[in-house]
Amino acid sequence: MTTGRAQTLFMSRDIKTAFDNETRSPDGKPGKNYWQNHGHYTIDMTVMPPNRNVQGKESIVYFNNSPDTLQGLNFKLFLNIHKPGAPRDGGALDDYLTSGIHIDKFLINGEEQDVNNRRFTFTNLGVRLPQALVPKDSVQISVEWHYEISLQSGREGMIDSTTYFLAYFYPRVAVYDDYNGWDRMEFVESHEFYSDFNNYDVRIHVPKNFIVWGTGTLQNPETVLQPDFLKKYKASFMSDDIVHVVTAKDLATKNITTQNEMNTWHFTSNDIPDVAFGISDHFCWDATSTIVDDKTKRRASAQAAYNDTASDYHYVAGYAQHSLNWLSHNWPGVPYPYEKSTVFQGYAGMEYPMMANDESYADTNFSRFVAEHEIAHTYMPFYMGINETRYGFMDEGWATTFEYLIGTADMGAKRADRFYKQFRVQGWTYANSSLAQIPIITPGDAISGMGLGANEYGKASLGYLAVKDLLGDALFKRCLHAYMDRWHGKHPTPWDFFNTFNDVSGQNLNWFWNNWFFSTHYNDLQIFYVQGAGGEYSIMVKNIGGFCSPFDLITTYDDGTTSTKHITPAYWENDQRIMTVKMTSQKKIRSFKIDGGIFMDANPADNMKTFDNKD
Repeated sequence: MTTGRAQTLFMSRDIKTAFDNETRSPDGKPGKNYWQNHGHYTIDMTVMPPNRNVQGKESIVYFNNSPDTLQGLNFKLFLNIHKPGAPRDGGALDDYLTSGIHIDKFLINGEEQDVNNRRFTFTNLGVRLPQALVPKDSVQISVEWHYEISLQSGREGMIDSTTYFLAYFYPRVAVYDDYNGWDRMEFVESHEFYSDFNNYDVRIHVPKNFIVWGTGTLQNPETVLQPDFLKKYKASFMSDDIVHVVTAKDLATKNITTQNEMNTWHFTSNDIPDVAFGISDHFCWDATSTIVDDKTKRRASAQAAYNDTASDYHYVAGYAQHSLNWLSHNWPGVPYPYEKSTVFQGYAGMEYPMMANDESYADTNFSRFVAEHEIAHTYMPFYMGINETRYGFMDEGWATTFEYLIGTADMGAKRADRFYKQFRVQGWTYANSSLAQIPIITPGDAISGMGLGANEYGKASLGYLAVKDLLGDALFKRCLHAYMDRWHGKHPTPWDFFNTFNDVSGQNLNWFWNNWFFSTHYNDLQIFYVQGAGGEYSIMVKNIGGFCSPFDLITTYDDGTTSTKHITPAYWENDQRIMTVKMTSQKKIRSFKIDGGIFMDANPADNMKTFDNKD
């Protein structure tokens, strides 16, 4: 018999050290010695489409809040993924390749340093400090750089000759944290990002008639927009209706922006892990808003920027508005933390703080689905500061969960279940692939491809939905809110999540965490044996795959009627191999059937037991 009361959770040595140092606490709260570093970034960019050369300069004040003396800094140069020879998950077409980021000048505390864009410098750049950075001190860094934007657009790059999406475009100090030290993982495209919470002051210089959408508060709309468009822009922040700030007809006038040869769009944002911007001279602009916090009546803006030929995008601002409202009031049920969310038409299906770069689709249901998924990412990884590169299941699994829950509200349970199974379970060959038996907790940089997709999306999401079923909605939400309250603006690890749920629920759930997140299990149940006499039935269910999953036991009677008994994961706690379900019926029973719903069974052929009731 497998029991869970005394179980402990495996901890890697680096995580254990963090607990020993009391930066993290066994009750799931930040430890008494918790710390994290951050920076203040002042960035100045010049972008002049169709010229592909992007120029930037920045000033960084980096604060060392750690107890360690830093002899050097590690910088992230994510756009060096475009350089020939860069480590990446797959091949690269000619239109993808560039010469990467070129560092033109690099100063530390006013002293110029010999930092070059060497041939074999890819997405990590180590820089030795002239003087060590002691605890509780800061260092001033100034960088000038340029790069050629990629012709092939993905997470960033050229959407078309005069539409650019700028992401990961600035050199940044990598995360130095309490359990791993410097984040030196190379960016290889599939494994995403890990960033500190920084303050940003960004100015983007573009030619007249170009509009800039991006992360943060636009500080100077009065100086970049003509009065008619400024009025509509401002009105959208207080309107429940879709405001067509800029239409295709308006764009034809070429008089949207102030008619200086160059305009400067100024954005600021605080305590945020990244910034991204979209630029175009021919994208339409829709905007609306919704109340996201009923207590304060705070509204958040929902915007869409798109080519008028993308018919689905005429609805996207409304989809974004719906997402902000629903996510704020239902699941996770935490008010959207930022002032806006803009969905920009591109080719990535990718999230950024306050921004999404989403494709256009013929099926508007899928357009809505993608917008909802990317906006759900606001909470994880951005609000929660998750290390996506190592623990991507902590954000992709949650975005997939929220996507399923809002989809159920949008489409109804039956359609949402069908879509989830098709796209999140079957789509990753989860039920039948050995790749899907890799433990969810496995660091993301140790796996790739289909195994990584299974772990981070559908499989992790099923784990979260299983504990929701185990605890019930009210207690699950209380635990989730406690986790988010404790760790937003910080860098939680999986153990902080597990421990918070244990603490707030008042239950030792380690048996469940071990079963779902640390095992090689999968979903495969079997009706092993049925015993019945005098209207009393014992149905033995064997857990072949090992996951402690919920399921419905459906009883079909001789008269064609049915009844359903829901079995939560709690039934598995005392014995994870086999359980006995008791049933009482005075009617003749035709069959018993296990229905796992979205917890798809690897071998459904043994999920039913039928009876021959012929006399």
